[in-house]
Amino acid sequence: MGGNWKMHNTIPQAISLASQLKEELKCIEDVEIVIFPPFTALFVVKEVIRGSNLKLGAQNMHWEDKGAFTGEVSPLMIKDIGCEYVILGHSERRRGEPKETHELVNRKVKSALRHGLIPIVCLGESSEERENGLTEKIVTEQLKGSLTGLQPEDVQKIIIAYEPVWAIGTGETATPVEANRVQALLREEIALIWGRETAQNIRIQYGGSITSENISQLIAQPNIDGGLVGGASLLADSFVKIVKACSGTKGQEIFR
Repeated sequence: MGGNWKMHNTIPQAISLASQLKEELKCIEDVEIVIFPPFTALFVVKEVIRGSNLKLGAQNMHWEDKGAFTGEVSPLMIKDIGCEYVILGHSERRRGEPKETHELVNRKVKSALRHGLIPIVCLGESSEERENGLTEKIVTEQLKGSLTGLQPEDVQKIIIAYEPVWAIGTGETATPVEANRVQALLREEIALIWGRETAQNIRIQYGGSITSENISQLIAQPNIDGGLVGGASLLADSFVKIVKACSGTKGQEIFR
């Protein structure tokens, strides 16, 4: 379960939230919990969660190690702080400004893997694309474009996050059956390109208006391995409930 704080929380707010999560989730042993503060709070949050079961991730990175890239943050920098994960290709970057292409996301994925970071690669269709029956086309294009040139052993280190754009921050969530259908489709595409073992081992999360009320139905689906939570991760109470709802749900069959 990942909590993407996006452009929220000053340093004091980040310390407070991380401290609450550290305390309230300390007994959870069977759910991998990662929080993604803004860059300005990464260092202080790392100090807060040191020695706990919480892990740290960055919301983005550049693909180069260093250079004249004003305003960018390199993989070496986020790893130096203590990040183990990095979100790449989020729809707010693919479709916002700057518009990140599949090729650019692919360069970032390869760089993250080279530096031992775990990329969470986001895929998802817009409302218009969904209404036009293009969901399968869009998400498979994003998948193949973002992971092109990778070997099966590399792909198994990646986490995929299916986040339909129309469900992010809107309060509208894909039904559990619908989310599972798309994620099963992605898993089959991975099996075709990188082999069934890779498809079995890769984790595919769902993201998009996850709440403590809908997480149990989502996580019960065979092809949903976790969640990437946005707004609901900004309040300790709601994120704690979401994580606890996922505890004890391991070992589900996939390819159902």
